[in-house]
Amino acid sequence: MMDALIRDLRQPEYLHVLLNPLPVYGLGVGIIALVVALILRSRPAQIVALTVILISAASAGPVVYLGHQGYDRVLSMTDDAGRAWLDEHQDRGDDARWFFYALGLVAVVAMVLPRKWPRAAAPLALVTLLLSIVCLGLGASVAQAGGKIRHRKFRNVPPPAEKTST
Repeated sequence: MMDALIRDLRQPEYLHVLLNPLPVYGLGVGIIALVVALILRSRPAQIVALTVILISAASAGPVVYLGHQGYDRVLSMTDDAGRAWLDEHQDRGDDARWFFYALGLVAVVAMVLPRKWPRAAAPLALVTLLLSIVCLGLGASVAQAGGKIRHRKFRNVPPPAEKTST
């Protein structure tokens, strides 16, 4: 059993599936925590929430990287419609990651800058919250396409048209 687990952990597509909920679910938890922290006007609670948001945003990098590494293997396990969704999933992930990176940077600024300028804490936390909501929507879009790769029951719309190179 331990050998199977170790073998699975060496497969990038397995690690991708294992980690890919973190940018979405982690961000959802971070958003709730930040809303509560803002309502309570608690700076320590804001720091905790911003840390959760930072970790969630930073996790998008490894998730995208592992997705690219496991692409061929997943492609070999799917049908034509699944391939179209796999390509769409990858395109959405490639586009969304830049927003997640920006969110991570904003979260760090929201944690650090108020040490020198305490009045900036609430506005920076609010900017982080708004960008977090945008990233949550983008992450949900990436996950929605990813769910259709191998799960035919989720394919309630036709696959995206194949992109042609110009």
